[in-house]
Amino acid sequence: MLSICFSNLAVFLVEPENLVHHILKDMHATKKKKTRVILRMLPISGTCKAFMEDMKKYTETFFEPWFKAPNKGTFQIVYKARNNSHMSREEVIKELAGIVGSLNPENKVDLNNPQYTIVVEIIKNVCCLSVVRDYVLFRKYNLQEVVKSNKEETQQNASNLTEEQNSKVVKPETEEEEKSSREVKQENKNQGEIEAEPKGNDAMTV
Repeated sequence: MLSICFSNLAVFLVEPENLVHHILKDMHATKKKKTRVILRMLPISGTCKAFMEDMKKYTETFFEPWFKAPNKGTFQIVYKARNNSHMSREEVIKELAGIVGSLNPENKVDLNNPQYTIVVEIIKNVCCLSVVRDYVLFRKYNLQEVVKSNKEETQQNASNLTEEQNSKVVKPETEEEEKSSREVKQENKNQGEIEAEPKGNDAMTV
């Protein structure tokens, strides 16, 4: 399986994030596979050196179309690094989130269903950046996942629910068995005490 990254030079002056979003939107609506070997399509709208100062300087301008007032939106940051050990994931996310907040205080973090996802892909000493929409809806821009039908998802959920219900049905029976076992043990214990009393009384009588 292949993952493809689009840059501005490869799409004939069409903004890569809009092109990829259009393709995924169509696949999500039709549920038709249109590729056999591509696993993921990730647009790249900008690049800079993979050093914190360079990234901060670059993103102050790069983020403006989406996050500078009066523009605003909820967002999350997705970070991945390859062949790079000098960058800190926590530091990058913290600094970039701070820049987004400085462009407009109304920009808020939303990790469940954000309007925008800031994708940070670091490859050696190059930082690739993009701001994409519907990242959660389109299954992290995974082409194989986005074409799955609602029926397939419903069947999977139903299967999980059935397994959960079965486990709940079995549990009371197990508890009932344990209760019966405790009652039987108690009865045996009481019976043993009753049988022991006459022997004690006989001994006292003699």
